[in-house]
Amino acid sequence: MAPRVAGSTARVGVISDTHGLLRPEAIEALRGSDLILHAGDVCGFEVVEDLRAIAPVTVVRGNNDHDPWGSRLPETATVEVGGVRILVLHDLHDLAIDPRAEGFGVVVAGHSHEPQRERRDGVLFFNPGSAGPRRFRLPVTVGRLVVRGRRVIARIVALGP
Repeated sequence: MAPRVAGSTARVGVISDTHGLLRPEAIEALRGSDLILHAGDVCGFEVVEDLRAIAPVTVVRGNNDHDPWGSRLPETATVEVGGVRILVLHDLHDLAIDPRAEGFGVVVAGHSHEPQRERRDGVLFFNPGSAGPRRFRLPVTVGRLVVRGRRVIARIVALGP
C-alpha cells in the first residue's frame, strides 16, 4: 500500500543524488515538510536517517546505491498526497508506464543532476536536481511540492552559490 499524506495542504520536500552528502542547507530547506521523497543515489542510510528527523521519508534506489543497504531499496515508489498520486524513480529513462493512464499527477526522478519541472500531457515531471557533491557547473538544489487538493505547485530551491 502506498504511503498517504492527508490534509488540505501538504508540503513535500524532494531531494535526489545526495551521494552520501546531506548538506546543512538541504536540511534547512526541507524543514517543515510533511513528507520527503528521495529519488535515489542516496549512498548511505545515514542520509535517510537524518531526513527522517524532519519528516517521514520515501526513498528509491539509484544506480549508485549498490551497497548492501542500498541494493534493498525499491526501484520505484508510489505515494498519495492529498488527491495526487506521485510516482518516484531514479532515472526517468526507466519509466516503463504511461503515468497519465495509470493515474499519476506527478513523476519525481533524479539521476541527471539537472533541476527540471515540466508538465506533459497533464502530468508534472519534477527533478529536484542534485543536493550532493557539485557536479560540473550544475547548481546544488532540492525541490518543494505544495499539494492543495489535486493542485500541485513545484519549486526548485537553490542551496547556495
